[in-house]
Amino acid sequence: MTAITGKRLTLEEYLKYNDRTDSQYELMAGELVAMPPKSPKNVQISLFLLVNFLKFVPFNRLSNKAEIVVAGSRATTRIPDLVVLTDELTTALEGATRSTITLDMPPPALVIEVVSPGKANEDRDYRYKRSEYAARGIAEYWIVDPQINRVTVLTLVDGFYEETRFTGNTAIASTIFPEFQLTAEQVLNAGENNAVKRQTDEVI
Repeated sequence: MTAITGKRLTLEEYLKYNDRTDSQYELMAGELVAMPPKSPKNVQISLFLLVNFLKFVPFNRLSNKAEIVVAGSRATTRIPDLVVLTDELTTALEGATRSTITLDMPPPALVIEVVSPGKANEDRDYRYKRSEYAARGIAEYWIVDPQINRVTVLTLVDGFYEETRFTGNTAIASTIFPEFQLTAEQVLNAGENNAVKRQTDEVI
């Protein structure tokens, strides 16, 4: 991640910022930071989750582009790998010119982050975003970590996250989306094993 400007921006300045490129930025304590492209593995996992949530969540309640303004003394925004909106938030975003979830809007139902390699990325997803998303009132936060083959589900209880860790063939349990029926291994492999098995079954 690389800081772009030499000064700290207000949220209003950030929302108006346009360098006429396809670069993606987050605002971290008022500092504009360029986000590096995601690895193919992370993209596959994110898309796999999106496809599987589409089985029981309406299309208009899912986004892999939404940014969330999180609470803090300085303006900070986050762009999760996948966001599941509530009905109330979907209504609040209707007609918006930008998929920005501001502080005066209801929080999302769920955010999912796929951890990229490196200590800085690990700290951001496990430490900083954990406290930011809890303060924002997001009911559930999933951390999908391909580096250690683990999915951590954080559930908001009395303002703090309680965590449950899932590995291997353990089915991921969500309190707000009990319809989700995949195991940690299926998510971390982005369904690749299932695809191989189907191909093998077809040959046999």
